[in-house]
Amino acid sequence: MTAPTIPGTDDPAWLAARRADASGRLDDLAMPSERDEIWRYLDLDFDPAFDSAPSQPGTVASPDELAEAWTGKIVSVIDGFVTDAGVSTVISASEPTDDGVGTDLFATAYDALAPGAVLIDGDHLGEKVFVDVQSTGAATTFPGVHVEVPAGSEASVVVRFRSASDVPAVVVPRLTANVGDNARLALTVIQDWNYQTRAMGRAVVNLGRDSGLTLSEVGLGAKIGRLHLDVNFIGHGSWAKIYGVYFGEDDQTLDYRYFMNHIGTNTRSDMFLKGAVEDDALSVFTGMIRIETTGVKTEAFQTNRNLILSSGASAQSVPNLEILANDVKCGHGSSVGPLDEDQRYYLMSRGLTPDVADRLQVRGFFEESISQIPHADLRPWIRERINMKYITAQEEGRV
Repeated sequence: MTAPTIPGTDDPAWLAARRADASGRLDDLAMPSERDEIWRYLDLDFDPAFDSAPSQPGTVASPDELAEAWTGKIVSVIDGFVTDAGVSTVISASEPTDDGVGTDLFATAYDALAPGAVLIDGDHLGEKVFVDVQSTGAATTFPGVHVEVPAGSEASVVVRFRSASDVPAVVVPRLTANVGDNARLALTVIQDWNYQTRAMGRAVVNLGRDSGLTLSEVGLGAKIGRLHLDVNFIGHGSWAKIYGVYFGEDDQTLDYRYFMNHIGTNTRSDMFLKGAVEDDALSVFTGMIRIETTGVKTEAFQTNRNLILSSGASAQSVPNLEILANDVKCGHGSSVGPLDEDQRYYLMSRGLTPDVADRLQVRGFFEESISQIPHADLRPWIRERINMKYITAQEEGRV
C-alpha cells in the first residue's frame, strides 16, 4: 500500500503563488472580532504568534493506549510535518478547485505557512487510517489532512489531535474531503489538546451524487477548541449524519460552528450533538441549515443538547435555518439545563447514592451520541474519558 503523502519544498507554480499571495495579505489582516456572529462568544485576546511556526518537526510523543489499540494504518503529523518513513512528496501539478475555507486571519495564515497536508486517497482505502496529529512545543503550527474518496469507494479515517502536556500553543488545523459519486466516508475527529492550546480548526467536506458522510467529533481538550465545519451537498441524493460529544471543564471554551449547505436536489442531513460543561467552561454551538433554490426535496434536521453541571459554566446554543427552496422538510431543536432532579430522586429511591445517580445521568445523556460514532472500537475510550471528567469533578467537590 502506498503511504499517505504531503507536499514538499518543490512546490508547483500555483502553490507558490498561493503562498505568496497569502503572505502578502497576512500583515494587513486583524484578529477576528467577537462582534462578528461567526466569532461571537470567543475570547480572542491572544497573540497567534505566526512567526513562531517551526521549520521542522519536534520530538514525536510515544503512542498512547488509543493509538496502540488501532488495527489499521497510523500516520503521524508532527507540528504540521509528516514524519513517517517512506512518505513521498506528491502534489497536484494543477491548481485544485477552491476548498471554501475562507480568507480570515487564520485561513490566510494556513495558506501562507502550512508545510502541506497529508493526502488520504484511493491508494489507502484498503484499511482504516488513523492520523495522529501532534503539537510538540510552544509554537504555532498548521497541520493539514485531505481525504479524497473516489467514486464508488469507501474510506474510514480517524483524525486525533493532541499536544504536549502543559505547553501553550496555537494550532490552525485544516481538514478537507471530497467524496465522489456513490462513495462513502466514515470520519471521526478527536480534539484532545492540552488545556493551554488554542486550536482554530477548519473543515470542509464536499459530497457528490448519492454519496454519504458519517462524521463524529469528540471535544475533550484545548483552552479554545474551535471547529468550523462546512458540509456541501453538491450532488443529487447526497446525505450526511453528524454526531458530536464534548465535555468542557476548568476554563475551557469548546466552539462549534456547523454549516450544512444543501445545493443538490433530494439531499439529507441530520446533526445531533450533545455536550456538558462544568467549573467555568463555556460551550458554543452555532448550527446553520442553508437550502439553496436548487435544493428541492431536502430533508435537514439539527439537534443540540447541553448539560450545565456547575454554576460558573455556560452554554450557548444557536440553531438557524435559511430556506430558499420549496418542498423541503427541516427542523431544529436545542436545550441548555442542569441534571434532572426527578431522575435523581427516582434513582436514589432505588438505593443509589446521589453521586452515583448523577453519574448514571451523565453517562446516559452522552450514550445516545457515543453509540453512533462510526468507529465502534473508539467508543470505550471516549466513554471512559467523558465519564472520568465528571467523576473527577465530583471527587474534588467541583460539582
